[in-house]
Amino acid sequence: MNSVQYRVIVTKSDERVEGPDDAELVVTVPLADVQDDEFDATVLYMRGRLKSTGSTSALFDVLKSGEAADVLKRLALLP
Repeated sequence: MNSVQYRVIVTKSDERVEGPDDAELVVTVPLADVQDDEFDATVLYMRGRLKSTGSTSALFDVLKSGEAADVLKRLALLP
């Protein structure tokens, strides 16, 4: 499995990050989108709200497995 870094953007200068700095895949999404009651990482990707750099195949793997949603929700709960 490729290494993945998840980033939840709180403000322009404040990000919540989980994963290595040299990750092969970086997933980025605004905090407000993760906190929405109807949060769905795959839908956000299709709408262009969830951004990624790196392997699209690896992105689809973490979306399908639910890993992306789980990590992003956890990061959204941090103070």
